[in-house]
Amino acid sequence: MSDYVLFQMWGPFRQSLIAGHLFYVEQARKRLLSQFEDIEVEADKAAEDWLQRSSGRFDPDRHDPGDFYEAANDAGIEFYTLLSDMRDQTRLSVVAGMFHEWDKQLRDWLVREIQHWHHGDTAALKVWSADFVQIAEFLESIGWPFRSADYFQILDSCRLVVNVYKHGKGKSLEDLKQKYPEYLDDPFAGSGAPFSSVEYRDHTHLRVSDEQFQAFSDAIVAFWQAVPENIFESKVNEVPDWFGKAILKDRTGHKQASKQ
Repeated sequence: MSDYVLFQMWGPFRQSLIAGHLFYVEQARKRLLSQFEDIEVEADKAAEDWLQRSSGRFDPDRHDPGDFYEAANDAGIEFYTLLSDMRDQTRLSVVAGMFHEWDKQLRDWLVREIQHWHHGDTAALKVWSADFVQIAEFLESIGWPFRSADYFQILDSCRLVVNVYKHGKGKSLEDLKQKYPEYLDDPFAGSGAPFSSVEYRDHTHLRVSDEQFQAFSDAIVAFWQAVPENIFESKVNEVPDWFGKAILKDRTGHKQASKQ
């Protein structure tokens, strides 16, 4: 007896998803993140520019040259801090775009595959509205050990980082503190100060390093590479309640429409 294929990942489509993702990462580095590679040099220039602009106000009879050099240094530090913050925010926005694109592509693939063997809008809408935990639960139910894969925790941390970046304080921030505090910068690291504890950090401390950004990217590639080529009906366990109810609602609606 033949075993029906419920979900299929066509090889060229898999490769197109990976290629599109890698293109996004490469171009984001080249066109956006590369602009922040020399912020120390730019900060030094900002200090020099301040000194040059202010030189006309210097009166050797009334001013201490040291004060002017100190003010120029402060201007350079301020410039560096602002540009560093902009770099961090730019990297976070790139991560958010990358994660959202992966999330949409996954749901779109799931829905299109479901529509090969199921008719109705309720199930499709539920897949689009389900949260990350529910999607993970669904993937597990169709025989894909998603949550035990090496890339799962990285994708999960990326999800929380993006949510905190978007919403600030909330449940995702608390989850990030508990599960992945390494994404919350500790301004008192190594000082032994009592305020160094993660409990005192909030959304303003959210940071993603270049290495962590690369890890997010690698996890998405690993995910697409791990999608089973064929997911058979025989591998399906009991589906999550939210999906089962949606399927039944579509089928009930289809039967009622047929009787009319």
